[in-house]
Amino acid sequence: MKKTMTTSAQELYTQTVRNLPPTERLKLATLILNGLVDQPSSAIEASETWTEQDQNELLNFSLQYATTALFDVE
Repeated sequence: MKKTMTTSAQELYTQTVRNLPPTERLKLATLILNGLVDQPSSAIEASETWTEQDQNELLNFSLQYATTALFDVE
């Protein structure tokens, strides 16, 4: 009897990916993202996409962080 092993993304990252050198992790990320581009949009759940509000909040946070980091002189 063949045993099926289910591994979550977090487990895979912790056990394998995290130990790779940065250049190999970037290659892996590229492979994964390129693979997603080839998927039909219906394969991606709407709950996993960013709304316009999510994007605006990220933009605002990033701008606030950049302003603080650039102009916060001790």
